[in-house]
Amino acid sequence: MASSSYILLTALLALAAWQAIASDPSPLQDFCVANNSSRVLVNGFICKDPKDVKAEDFFLAAKLDMPRDTKMNKVGSNVTLINVMRIPGLNTLGISLARIDYAPLGENPPHTHPRATEILTMFEGTLYVGFVTSNPENKFLSKVLNKGDVFVFPEGLIHFQFNPNPYKPAVAIAALSSQNPGAITIANAVFGSKPMISDDVLAKAFQVDKKTVDWLQAQFWADNHN
Repeated sequence: MASSSYILLTALLALAAWQAIASDPSPLQDFCVANNSSRVLVNGFICKDPKDVKAEDFFLAAKLDMPRDTKMNKVGSNVTLINVMRIPGLNTLGISLARIDYAPLGENPPHTHPRATEILTMFEGTLYVGFVTSNPENKFLSKVLNKGDVFVFPEGLIHFQFNPNPYKPAVAIAALSSQNPGAITIANAVFGSKPMISDDVLAKAFQVDKKTVDWLQAQFWADNHN
C-alpha cells in the first residue's frame, strides 16, 4: 500500500513539474517589467524595480489599425510582432501578438514558433492555412479562413498562411503563448544560414543535385518580420 502511494505521489509530482515547464514560467508577483539595461543574463529578463514601473512599461502606440507595406519582400507579407522587446511589461506574462498583412497572392511562408502555440484570427480577406504534424506521420491539416474565422497552430509545428486572392489583400491578428515566441522560417534557415550548410548535406537531404542547392543558397532570403 505504501509503495502504491509513493508511486502515485511521484506521478503527480512529475505531472506538476511537466506543466510547470510546458510554457513560459508563471509569474510569482503581479508583474516583472523587463529591465533592458541589465547585463545579467537569465531565461527572460531581469525585473525592473517595482518602484520605477510606469504605465508606459505596459503600453505601445503600435498603430495596429494601420496597413503595413507588403512589398518589402518577395513573399508578400509583413509581420508586426508585439513581444517583450516592444512592451517590457510582457516579461514573464507568457503572451504576445502580431498583426500580419498579406498582399494579393502573398504568404507567410512555412515556419515554426519554437516556444509558442499560435491562435490566428482573420480580420479581412481570405487565407489558406495549414500545418504539418511531427514524424513519422507528417500529416497535413489545412483550412480556408474567411473574415471572423479562427485557427490554431500547435507549438513547434511547421505552418503557413497564404492569401489565394489575386486582387485583394488580407489581414490577420495572431496571439502567441510566449512573451518571445521566436520564428524559424524553414527556407531561410535551411538555404540562407550563416555560414551556409554544406551543399553535400542539403543535396542528400532533399534528393536533388548540388547545382539546385547552390542556386537556392544564392537567393536572397528576406525576413518578413519587423
